[in-house]
Amino acid sequence: MKNASKKNCYAVFGNPISHSKSPEIHNFFFKKYGFHENYVKICASKENFINEILSFFQKGGKGANITLPFKEKVFLLCNSITKRARIAGSINTIKKYDKNFLLGDNTDGVGFLSDLLFQNLIKKNFNVLILGAGGAARGILHPLLEFECNIYITNRTFSKAQYLSKKFKKFGNIFSIPINQLKKNNYHIVINATSTSVFNVCPLIPSNLISKEVIYYDMFYGKKDTFFMNFCKKNGAKKVFNGIGMLINQAAHSFFLWKKIFPNTKEVFNFLEK
Repeated sequence: MKNASKKNCYAVFGNPISHSKSPEIHNFFFKKYGFHENYVKICASKENFINEILSFFQKGGKGANITLPFKEKVFLLCNSITKRARIAGSINTIKKYDKNFLLGDNTDGVGFLSDLLFQNLIKKNFNVLILGAGGAARGILHPLLEFECNIYITNRTFSKAQYLSKKFKKFGNIFSIPINQLKKNNYHIVINATSTSVFNVCPLIPSNLISKEVIYYDMFYGKKDTFFMNFCKKNGAKKVFNGIGMLINQAAHSFFLWKKIFPNTKEVFNFLEK
């Protein structure tokens, strides 16, 4: 927690967190718009996460991003929660107000949809298969359903996929499918929302699910292609993307919550490429 004691500090909490590019993005935003503040990454312990993030805010922290595996655990900390975070059941952004008042928000969904629209990867009525039913999946379901996509969700523990399909059914067309029943079903996009890429393994999907016409999107990102991306390419996929665009866009929405300035995302894309 050494870096967390800096005054007016912002941070991303996760475990693991070494891969995160959030500090580069947010420190670029701070410098660009004249804020003399600092953003760091903190590998929080899974057993003591609540105490660590509370300590961060007590020592001068102003805002935080939350990533795996803590997005569903921070509800206990927040005094108020935005509508989109309540719907998602997942929080990825916290803003501290005066007197230790914490607001919880979720910018994952709007950031994800912004990236898909920017890259022209999505249209209304698309059939979208989501692999995973954790916090990452929760964050993107409502925006996709509002955009009038048809959602199919699968998960290793099928009951979790069933739970999410029931929870979000009131927002649009969403269905749960067991992994062993996956097959080509005219999907337009397949999204890896599992944590498998963080741990360098591939989600359990059949190779016959891969097609050169379908878009494959891994919400994770890294210096190299993920196992999921390589698996898709090896089996004939031509349209394969990682989650760096989502990260940049959700970061922009987090920055807007903190500073009331919506940053130029194209500039940070160019910065990261360099």
